[in-house]
Amino acid sequence: MKNKNLFLLILLASCWGPSFLFIKIAVAEVSPMLVAGLRIGIGAFVLNMMLFVKKERLPLKSHFWKKVFVAGFFAQALPFTLINWGEQFVDSSIASLLNGLTPLSTIVLAQLMLKDEKMTRNKVRGVFLGLLGLMILVAPSLVGGVTGTTQGILAITLAAMSYGVGLVFIRKNLINVPPIHAPAAQLLSVTAYLLPLSLFLTPEFSFSTLGTDVIVSISVLGVFGTAVAFVLYFKLLERTSAGYVSMVTYLMPIYGVILGIIFLDEQLTIWMILGAASILSGISLVNKRVERSPRVFGKNLDRSYYSQFR
Repeated sequence: MKNKNLFLLILLASCWGPSFLFIKIAVAEVSPMLVAGLRIGIGAFVLNMMLFVKKERLPLKSHFWKKVFVAGFFAQALPFTLINWGEQFVDSSIASLLNGLTPLSTIVLAQLMLKDEKMTRNKVRGVFLGLLGLMILVAPSLVGGVTGTTQGILAITLAAMSYGVGLVFIRKNLINVPPIHAPAAQLLSVTAYLLPLSLFLTPEFSFSTLGTDVIVSISVLGVFGTAVAFVLYFKLLERTSAGYVSMVTYLMPIYGVILGIIFLDEQLTIWMILGAASILSGISLVNKRVERSPRVFGKNLDRSYYSQFR
């Protein structure tokens, strides 16, 4: 079962790992907030169309939507916008390191807010092993010289902390909702205010002026980096802990290494191997004793819990 958790975590990293590249392409022509609004809007459309085809409807109770609104703000609206904006002023290597603060903030918040997720030695050791591996992976870029403004660094740091808040809040309030419903509602609630606001703040924007590379980038971000990713995200939160899911931020830079080897003819070095090994070892430590009995979708669904949202 733990191997399946790792497999799901790798799939999630596969969705989010290439996102920084597509964000770089998109923000060259589209404002950071609008990129966030468009990708979330596409994700919301995909997931809600899936529910429509399955003839399922979202919960109607106001307290469900209040929880979804809070979760969407901290897990998507705020961090997506901050990262998109911050990447204009910070090199990708610095962004990766700062994003590595997510697991640290998550385990601290989980200790304070979740009764079943107490801080353990394995969790602390695992997070720092992952951070060490991340530092090893980005070290070559750091040695070569990097740039980063104070506001860019602050923006990505706040985004990492926001991810932690979102993870813990969702783990506490939304994991027992039927599959797809929570992420579909969450993305829909964010789209409702973020997309109109971003369009209002960029009156000069026109879809007709966008290049093909930008359209493709935003589409990939919406379908894979948002819709598919958040279904995996919720499924992992049901099976493991918020701290374990946050470790995806350590796996994501490995994709940069793999893409560099495949497309840029970069050489696989001993440091890359050591960095990846350290990250995987850290993930393994965090995963110890956090596995939960997964819900079998459609069979073991807690209908009594879900009925309160109807």
